[in-house]
Amino acid sequence: MGSSWSSSNTNRRRRRNQNHPPSQLLSSSSTPHTYSHPPPGPYATPPPPLPPYHTHPPPPPTHSPHFYSTPPNYQYPPMGRSDFGHHNHGWVGIRPVAPTHQPAAFVEEQQAKKVRNDVNVHKDSVKVEVDEHNPDHHLVTFVFDALFDGSITIFYFAKEEPNCKVVPVFPESYNPVKVPFQKGVGQKFRQPSGTGIDLGFFELDDLSKPAEGDVFPLVISAETCSPLSVDENSGGHLPNSSPHRQITQAVLEKKDTDPFKVRVMKQILWIDEVRYELREIYGIGNSGEAKNDDDSGKECVICMTEPRDTAVLPCRHMCLCSECAKALRIQSNKCPICRQPIEELMEIKIDNAGL
Repeated sequence: MGSSWSSSNTNRRRRRNQNHPPSQLLSSSSTPHTYSHPPPGPYATPPPPLPPYHTHPPPPPTHSPHFYSTPPNYQYPPMGRSDFGHHNHGWVGIRPVAPTHQPAAFVEEQQAKKVRNDVNVHKDSVKVEVDEHNPDHHLVTFVFDALFDGSITIFYFAKEEPNCKVVPVFPESYNPVKVPFQKGVGQKFRQPSGTGIDLGFFELDDLSKPAEGDVFPLVISAETCSPLSVDENSGGHLPNSSPHRQITQAVLEKKDTDPFKVRVMKQILWIDEVRYELREIYGIGNSGEAKNDDDSGKECVICMTEPRDTAVLPCRHMCLCSECAKALRIQSNKCPICRQPIEELMEIKIDNAGL
């Protein structure tokens, strides 16, 4: 019984093995696992890394922070390319460029031209005084210097014409007053009595500012004629055809019961057929006295050692020496005193011996 049962079981197992052949067993020394089925196919080889770029990739559009020319149809907006080392595949990150420093504008430097002025009206001394013989009228008075003989003409409500000629606007009402003078320094001029003007006849606004067309309420014209020149051919004397002239244009101001005050607006020179407009240079007084005293404020404001000889235009601050001015015109365009933009630098040589 027992052997019969064992034989039948053996036959049954043999028949089952004949119908189903044994599966192939695979083993590998590199792995302890076995597979009952064929192994999967080989994995795809990863692509080689892109070569490094030596130039920046094209910049993104200015209207979007992403690298797309048109917005993609995504539910969520895509992220722009980052600059992380393990994601950029050799791309160079795009970073904002720092603003470059703009160099200072080049400033032109000029040499001042020396011009001799034969007559000069001290503008700070110009005043109007009440005429003692006619209290309703005022007379013009001031201090002036003259190297040669000449004349002074007082105009009321006049304007400047070409070639520095002064023309009155109302000649029938206010005739110009011409007074001759002789050469001399520190002379005091006073308009003759009876030739003044009644300032109470005018509105204060008409006296305190120039009218349309640069018509000034008060104009002083000082003129000199140089000595006669000698003609080398005939040996005679020739008159000077171009007299030197200085024109002072002013307005009249008054506050409440205070007397009238003169404020000079402009001074003009006419020398050798050339027109010059006088401008005050701030600091030139201290610079001119640099060799004669030890007052402060005479040195260059940059180096603090050399005397000032260069003025800054248009603010007219004479505050630099020539060497510091050369360095300043390529490094900065601001006046070291008032910080206004510099348009020009003017070197002024002061001859103390000739003062």
